[in-house]
Amino acid sequence: MEKLSHLFLTVFLYNFSTFMVVPAMTDVTMAAICPGQVECSLAIFLSGFQQAIIGLGTLVMMPLVGNLSDKYGRKALLALPMGLAIIPLAILAYSRTRYFFYAYYVLRTLTAMVCEGSLHCLALAYVADGVPEGRRASAFGILSGIGSSAFVCGTLSARFLSTASTFRVAASMAIVALVYMRVFLQESIVDGSLSTPILSHRESKVDALGNSSKNVQIFKTMPSLENMICLLKSSVTLSQAAVVAFFINLSEVGLHSSLMYYLKAQFHFNKNQFADLMVISGIAGTISQLVLMPILAPALGEGKLLSIGLFFTCAHIFLNGIAWSFWVPYAAAMLSILFVFSQPCLRTIVSKQVGTSEQGMAQGCISGIGSFANVVSPLVFSPLTALFLSERAPFHFPGFSIMCTGFASMIALIQSTMIRTAPPISNESSNNSNYVDA
Repeated sequence: MEKLSHLFLTVFLYNFSTFMVVPAMTDVTMAAICPGQVECSLAIFLSGFQQAIIGLGTLVMMPLVGNLSDKYGRKALLALPMGLAIIPLAILAYSRTRYFFYAYYVLRTLTAMVCEGSLHCLALAYVADGVPEGRRASAFGILSGIGSSAFVCGTLSARFLSTASTFRVAASMAIVALVYMRVFLQESIVDGSLSTPILSHRESKVDALGNSSKNVQIFKTMPSLENMICLLKSSVTLSQAAVVAFFINLSEVGLHSSLMYYLKAQFHFNKNQFADLMVISGIAGTISQLVLMPILAPALGEGKLLSIGLFFTCAHIFLNGIAWSFWVPYAAAMLSILFVFSQPCLRTIVSKQVGTSEQGMAQGCISGIGSFANVVSPLVFSPLTALFLSERAPFHFPGFSIMCTGFASMIALIQSTMIRTAPPISNESSNNSNYVDA
């Protein structure tokens, strides 16, 4: 458990630094680009374009990072995204004027191609290395709960700090997270099959059980589209999970890229109100993942829990889309106590379909599919948001783009009900529980 505790604290510190700037970003963006305005199409388009480019980069990088972590270890790969994430935070910590904002915009776009989702992907693989299948859903839920608690603490900090102080603290915490990880976190793959140093060209010839296998070696080389297709075809459950992952990310990214601009235009929300909204959602999600999910996952199974989470995701999105008063988004945020189940349950289903030597590749593949949705979603929903918040809207429905993201989540819900959790590929030995029993 000590090894996982260091991972959990690393995840907490990193997420704390990244989440605490989120409530301030809408105000900072609009102050730099459209000062004094409450509706700015250029800001919406720039945010959507940035998310699409980041998604395009992570589409390539997530499977690569996951695969390299199978070869060189999770800890070695964690240093890359954690180090790069410090740079854009440091720029806005120094200044948030127009030119510094554009410098941040460019560097954030470039670094996020590697950083976005990498830590979560590698943390999932790290947990899967040492937690037996029967306890993995609960462990993934706890990991997500740690992320949610960091979200709560980060947004609470932003609520009471000035904008300038928010970015300075975020940059400092990102540095602390990197140093802590390098000093205290131990490598999770301990079978001696890692290729070290990371630039070594020596190839491992055996899998986690010491058996030479071409099936294993295909995932030990650099990942390609063919590798990913081969992996997804290896299991009907994996293919179904990939479809669910695409539509979950399509709806989530579309909602997040639209909601803040929608709330600012409709109800004049600012940094503090965004933070309040996020705190409510974060607290509900944290309680759910740390308390409810370890109880419900063994009782209901991750398949049913995934569908429950997606049902309440739909309800959450539709409520925001038709919000008739400023308090409706706060009520919708309370549904976080149930819709947060979807991501950890989906990752658990994926984890159980591959062996120990492909955990990084499998999680990276699903993250890559989610990244493809991250490319598509801003290209579709950002123009819709800008159009329906402007005076050129074909009809009066400011939340129309949000409602459309709700239909994407409905597709994910329908597909999730068709998933049959096939018997997992179990090549794990009893010593896989060494992290949780230590």
